[in-house]
Amino acid sequence: MKSSKIKSSKFFSWHFFVIGFVLTCAIATRPPRLCAKELSKTDFVLGTLCTIRLVEGGNSATLDEAFARLRTIEDRMSVNKEGTEVSKINEMAGKEAVQVSSDTFYVISKAIEYAKITNGAFDPSVGPLVKLWNIGEGGEKVPPSKDILSAKALVDWRNVVLDASTNKVLLKKQGMRLDLGAIAKGYAADEVEKILTRAKVKAAVIDLGGNVFVYGTKKDKTPWRVGIQNPESERGDYLGIVEGPQMTVVTSGVYERYFIENGKRYHHIMDTKTGFPVDNGLLSVSIIGQSSIDADALSTSLFALGIEKGMELLKQFPYTYAIFIDKYKKIYLSPGAEKVFTLLDKGYSLVR
Repeated sequence: MKSSKIKSSKFFSWHFFVIGFVLTCAIATRPPRLCAKELSKTDFVLGTLCTIRLVEGGNSATLDEAFARLRTIEDRMSVNKEGTEVSKINEMAGKEAVQVSSDTFYVISKAIEYAKITNGAFDPSVGPLVKLWNIGEGGEKVPPSKDILSAKALVDWRNVVLDASTNKVLLKKQGMRLDLGAIAKGYAADEVEKILTRAKVKAAVIDLGGNVFVYGTKKDKTPWRVGIQNPESERGDYLGIVEGPQMTVVTSGVYERYFIENGKRYHHIMDTKTGFPVDNGLLSVSIIGQSSIDADALSTSLFALGIEKGMELLKQFPYTYAIFIDKYKKIYLSPGAEKVFTLLDKGYSLVR
């Protein structure tokens, strides 16, 4: 028997909410009193609903510039649209290198860096597996073993050749496919932050379909509060709160895009070694940091690596914290995370 549950697009998904003085569009709680100068805009871009809320400072032109930047990034890096730079790289796999923008070259380069430090647990060449499983596109089913083996054989970041002198990218083998879905949205959030800084915005919330960046300092000087989604409940039911100054919070989890076949759940985060979805007992990993591109890549990397190896990798990233939630309702915090995270749901327990 097979069933499926898809809450958001293949490109990205929602995981948590900003609470308190300012709310993102996703949260379902008591609405706050909004100041007269607050502006917000919501649009469908990057494969999901994105909201940018200017709490203090900026104007409609600031919002328009930010969303134009998001569309440029989508038009260059989406794997689900024809004519993008990433699509062209994939089309020319095994044939010739493709020259791309500095945007795309930078994001691919960062993805390769994470592939190196995770020994391939994070791999931007995972595209053949993503396409084969097709989770989020309807009609999902467990692929035949021979097809999984064939797709897995094409996944190898070492066969992605980058030429920094020309911004050219080559996939060595025909059939290889890049997929930047685990890192591009983080880059997009960082780019919006730059626009807000140039516009002298004092406080804002960037919510790119759940990839949250709370920017600046609120007028009342109170800390930002970001709710972490309960991975076993409906959207809007958060089990704890991350509280602090400007930060980005990014989560990778099994609960947004998945299907069930013969009683087993298959989610969208691929294990590059087995060709199947990662199966290590984790339900979600949330990253708290200052760089959204790093938080985006780390959330997937740590989820794939598991708690022990993930904690070890995180030592390379000062002032970046992780929250691991497993299927036994246990929460593991990286060193320092206890200073910013408060558990609210008594059904879960913190493991020291």
